[in-house]
Amino acid sequence: MNVFVIGIGLIGGSFAIDIKAAFNEAEIYGVDVNEDNLDKALSLGIIKYKSSFDALDKADVVIIAIPVDVTLEILPIILDKIDDNCLVFDVGSTKKKICDRVDGHDKRRNYLAAHPIAGTEFSGPQAAIANLYRGKTNIICEVEKTAFKLQERGMEIFSRLGMRIRYMDPSSHDKHIAYVSHLSHISSFMLGKTVIEKEKNERDIFDMAGSGFASTVRLAKSSPAMWAPIFKHNKENVLETLEEYIANLVRFKELIDSDDFLEIYKEMDGANYIKTILKGIN
Repeated sequence: MNVFVIGIGLIGGSFAIDIKAAFNEAEIYGVDVNEDNLDKALSLGIIKYKSSFDALDKADVVIIAIPVDVTLEILPIILDKIDDNCLVFDVGSTKKKICDRVDGHDKRRNYLAAHPIAGTEFSGPQAAIANLYRGKTNIICEVEKTAFKLQERGMEIFSRLGMRIRYMDPSSHDKHIAYVSHLSHISSFMLGKTVIEKEKNERDIFDMAGSGFASTVRLAKSSPAMWAPIFKHNKENVLETLEEYIANLVRFKELIDSDDFLEIYKEMDGANYIKTILKGIN
C-alpha cells in the first residue's frame, strides 16, 4: 500500500508513524513544500521516500495534512492526478468549504472528509508521535459521497489506529467545532497576548506561572500558519461563539465590579458541570 502524506508535520507525521506500524506492507511517501521537513522526516524514519505531486498516480492512499486554505486549493488538483482506486482524505479542522469545493468533481467518490480530534501544541516532523490517534474521535462528513470500497479502506486505517468514528454533516461539524476547539485556541492566544503585554518582565511570567496558567495558555504555542486559515474558513461560527464568550466575560466583570460574589460563585459552580461532561478525557 503506497501512502502519500502531504504535509509532514505533527498530524501527517503521526499518521505516517502509525500506519507504518499497523500495515506491514505500507510504503510511506512524503510531500512537503518545506524541503527541510522532508529531510528531517526521512532522517527520523517517518517516511521512506521523498516525493511530489507528479507521483500521485501510484498512490493507494493520500493524506492531506496541511492548512485548510491550502487544502481548499490543492484538493481538486490531487483528485485530478490520482488513480480511480485511490483514497484521499484530509484532516482539516473545517469541512464545509472543502466539501463544497469538490462537490462536483469527477473523482468526488475518491475523497473522504475527515477530522481526527487529536494533536498537540507542537509542530513539524519532530513533533510527530506514535499512537496520537488511539482513543480519539474522528469526525467523518458526507461519507455517502465516498465510494463504498474506499470508505472501507479508510475505516480499516482508522480502526487499526484506534480511532472512534462519528458521522456529521459539514455545517454541523463547523458549528460545533467552533465552540469546543476554535474558541479555546482564541482564548489561549489572547490570554498569552494579554500577559505578554502587561507583564513586561519575562522572568516574572516564568517564576509566577503555575500549572493552571501553563495549561490554559498551552494552545497559544500552536502554529498561527495553521490556525489563522481555520478562523478565516469558519468565520461566521467563530464570530457567533466569540459574541457569546465576550458576553459572559462582560457579565463576570460586571459582577466583580458590583461586589456580587455570591452570583460569581453560582456562575463558577454552574460551569463546574463541565468536569462531568469531560470525565475520562485526559
